[in-house]
Amino acid sequence: MVYTVSERFLKYVKVDTQADPTSETYPSSEKQKDLSKIILAELKEMGIAASTNEAGYVYAHLPATTDQAADHIFFCSHLDTAPDCSGTDVKPIVHKNYQGGDLVLPDDTSQTLTPDNHPALARKIGHDIITASGLTLLGADDKAGVAAIMDAFYQMSLGAIEHGPVSLLFTTDEEVGRGTHKVDFDLLGASYGYTLDSGEVGHMEFENFSADAATLQIQGVSAHPGTAKGKMQNAIRIASEIILSLPQDRLTPETTEGREGFIHPGKLHAELESATIDFILRDFDTKELQAHANLIRETAAAVCAKYPGATTTLEVKQQYRNMREVLDHHPDIVKIAKQAMQRVGITPVITGIRGGTDGAILSHKGLPCPNIFAGQHAIHSRQEWTTIQDMQKAVDTVLEICKIVAGH
Repeated sequence: MVYTVSERFLKYVKVDTQADPTSETYPSSEKQKDLSKIILAELKEMGIAASTNEAGYVYAHLPATTDQAADHIFFCSHLDTAPDCSGTDVKPIVHKNYQGGDLVLPDDTSQTLTPDNHPALARKIGHDIITASGLTLLGADDKAGVAAIMDAFYQMSLGAIEHGPVSLLFTTDEEVGRGTHKVDFDLLGASYGYTLDSGEVGHMEFENFSADAATLQIQGVSAHPGTAKGKMQNAIRIASEIILSLPQDRLTPETTEGREGFIHPGKLHAELESATIDFILRDFDTKELQAHANLIRETAAAVCAKYPGATTTLEVKQQYRNMREVLDHHPDIVKIAKQAMQRVGITPVITGIRGGTDGAILSHKGLPCPNIFAGQHAIHSRQEWTTIQDMQKAVDTVLEICKIVAGH
């Protein structure tokens, strides 16, 4: 049995759970279930009732230890790691008692963490910093959250605090946008909860991008290049011109920050006769997604006006929505998390997620679910890091949330 949050974390990150965006199976990579099995075994040793499903999700439940009425809450993190960077043969390194300066990762010395490229390091003097060895990501996103929840549940199983009914949910495939597709809400049984999938200590988000996916189909006209004058309508050229005709100095990921949304062409497949551009549309204001889609349509129509015979069609699919649209109706859930952080000496920092979260989808499915910190930094990269002390603060925050909900 592993007993500390850091020991749990160091164990979990060695398990390769990288999701596969090209797979249609659940989970997208069978190896994600390797960590599910480890988690289930640990929960069984704790005497905590737990179960799994075909997608590798883990559910666990702690009954109330107080007679006082308390809401049934849950905590959620994801087991998978991002496909952006290798998660195979992760070698975690603990840099004890960091005193400033650079951290050179030994298996690729070009991977160096400095206070200049990681400003948060300056706030971690005296911390025990955990990195990978330079060849892989670390997996703090989101195994830091998994370890923190597991350690909090272990402490509650030993009677560390009085609490109401509490559940945990560990999902797979969050990194490929399918983290909540197989959630059994009846089995989870909670009224609201918190994801632990954020970065710096004290950070909490109850607002995120709303998101749509848009696919632009371009139909050109093929002709032999030797006799193409006045006939050929080259779909490759048309697609390129549409992309270049969209705003270049605004509404792009490279030119936006904060609450600014964007139109992002993420994939282009083009041949002479036909082409497809896959866009992602993002904005904190959900109504603006329609404006972004209209801009693509108008731009495509203007370009195609110069190419008689060419046509375009745009298909838009909803992906997820801003969780604030739900959480604004449940301010007490956010207030509880703020109070819990303050109790453990943390100043809450409210930010918005320029991306998605399982909590956003769960919120819109009837389970209000803001996102709180787990201590992740430089996620999806070989310079990913966390600290033991920050993960312990996440454990403390989970326990305080449970105490507050139980009236203590």
